[in-house]
Amino acid sequence: MTERYRLLQPDEPAPVTMLRENGNSPFFLACDHAGKRIPERLGDLGLSASDRDRHIAWDIGAENVARHLSDLLDAALAIQNYSRLVIDCNRDPRVPESIARVSESTAIPGNHDLMPDHAAARAEEIFHPYHNRIVQTLDRRHSNGLPNVLIAIHSFTPVFKGKSRPWHVGVLYNRDTRLANSVMRTLEAHGDLCVGDNEPYRISDETDYTIPVHGEQRGIVHVEFEIRQDLITEDAGQIAWAERLRDVLMESLIRLDGAAAGPEL
Repeated sequence: MTERYRLLQPDEPAPVTMLRENGNSPFFLACDHAGKRIPERLGDLGLSASDRDRHIAWDIGAENVARHLSDLLDAALAIQNYSRLVIDCNRDPRVPESIARVSESTAIPGNHDLMPDHAAARAEEIFHPYHNRIVQTLDRRHSNGLPNVLIAIHSFTPVFKGKSRPWHVGVLYNRDTRLANSVMRTLEAHGDLCVGDNEPYRISDETDYTIPVHGEQRGIVHVEFEIRQDLITEDAGQIAWAERLRDVLMESLIRLDGAAAGPEL
């Protein structure tokens, strides 16, 4: 009998790091593309060190913004530790884009011609443990009478395939616009930002997972932020944006006239 293929070695990090699971804040933060680690069994996926440092591998600056924001709000935070090139934790594992063979215009040699059990191991050992931990934490907080307002933290490149992106921050949503509309009004009131309304991406069931599954399906008030990476590559920018988001989120909840109770389920 053939032994089942295992991806992660016993001494490798867990796929998720949880901070402040019982934080007093109503906000629950998720950073799907925080890490750029590649499991030892996968080597370098056939990529150079410079490619593994690019946006194709992770959301540059997003983790530290999320950590600072968690500190400022006393908010629960789920951090995903492995590169999106191993498996994208904001894509349903059933879609081809879950394990990218090409990202932007870069081929990912280690993702070509995967054996089915090898692809399944990436979902079983990284994707599902990450999202199961989010479900468990949201459920426990709800059972304990703690509100849940889901905030997804991402970052985007200033230039994509030769085209400049003018937005400082994007506010992303799908069907439920409650918090997104409030956040956009608050950000625009600051007067010094170019705010993207569902830019540079749009959330959909086909291209996203965290907001549709943990936000919409549960009925939790939610929003996703995309911050331009050149603004958060250094610690000063990361702290400044965490402070800005703290103020925006707190003010936006007040605008929602009682949504801070975190209606869900």
